[in-house]
Amino acid sequence: MSKFDEIRPFYDSEVNEALRGIARDPMMKALMGFTFPDVDKQVWREQFKNIHSTSDFQHNFIAHTIRQILAKSSEGLTTSGFDQLDKNTPYLFVSNHRDIVLDTSLLNLVLLEKEFIMTSSAIGDNLVQKTFLHVLAKLNRNFLVQRGLPIREQLKSSQIMSEYIEQLLHVEKRSVWIAQREGRTKDGNDATQQGVLKMLAMAAGDLSLTDYFKTLKIVPISISYEYDPTDSLKMPQLLAKHRDEEYVKGKDEDFMTMLSGVLGQKKRIHLHAGTVLDTELDDIAVNFENKNKQLQAIAQIIDDSIIQNYKLWPTKFIAYDLLHQTDTYASEYTEQEKQLFVRRLDMRIDPSDAVSKEFFLEMYANPLINKMKYEGNSSVE
Repeated sequence: MSKFDEIRPFYDSEVNEALRGIARDPMMKALMGFTFPDVDKQVWREQFKNIHSTSDFQHNFIAHTIRQILAKSSEGLTTSGFDQLDKNTPYLFVSNHRDIVLDTSLLNLVLLEKEFIMTSSAIGDNLVQKTFLHVLAKLNRNFLVQRGLPIREQLKSSQIMSEYIEQLLHVEKRSVWIAQREGRTKDGNDATQQGVLKMLAMAAGDLSLTDYFKTLKIVPISISYEYDPTDSLKMPQLLAKHRDEEYVKGKDEDFMTMLSGVLGQKKRIHLHAGTVLDTELDDIAVNFENKNKQLQAIAQIIDDSIIQNYKLWPTKFIAYDLLHQTDTYASEYTEQEKQLFVRRLDMRIDPSDAVSKEFFLEMYANPLINKMKYEGNSSVE
């Protein structure tokens, strides 16, 4: 038994049996009904028999699902930065995290269509408690991040995951997607957790921290949704934090959030691939001897890239002006765009709840505010 068996996705030899095992699940019927609305279920069930690899499943089914999601719940996906990357090189994509399912799914669709190496992607095991979702995740080349473990087991789990990511990149020559932090960003402030970088560094072996990170070929990813379909769903957690209360998720809350993220209106979406971390790591090695200081500096470089390359949609400027009761950025949006946003705010947040309203507006405005800090409060692109 491999030490990675508890977290790894399916081997290609396991794909056909796993897929046929969930072919009659009602959730698969719903998924395929959404993907191929005019196709009889017997057709895709028959096609499943000929799927013998993750690549087959992703090319022939999941890619179509993601295109349908884009067609029905967005006004399109644009990209930038990928022309600076090499199609045959495996990268470690470290991404800001806004949507449970789509952040990594959209990246993989882009990689597929541009003929790059697709990723194996990290997903919290708390998100795949249902058997169908667990199998589907493993069919999509997701590996599991084990949550809620005792401290000692957390350390062992992190070591195994670090070694697994190293094997994917260096042995299997497979790109990897990982979020810059545990859990989605709820308040619009994208920040890399040093704990994620510490986990990655556990497999460095005899290499120095910075030399090892150079071998990972880290590419920061900035993903930006014009509308966040789960914006109002994030309010209870933000309010609990504001009141210094423990937030306890409801039963099936993660699943409902996943559905809302996938099916809810997002309008325009942009995905930017930053440049590979390379010479910056040499500078960090020279300037910082302390390992924690090095990790802090690497996190800052990733944050700088994600924030500076984050696409600012009109909703960010509208939220800023509403939050500050100004028209500073009125030239960045139309009156109609503002009215639509205000209507969304009024429908999703009780007008008498001033705190939730402020959090809602900050969620949209913070990427702009953070970008302003880099650009000296000048005009923002």
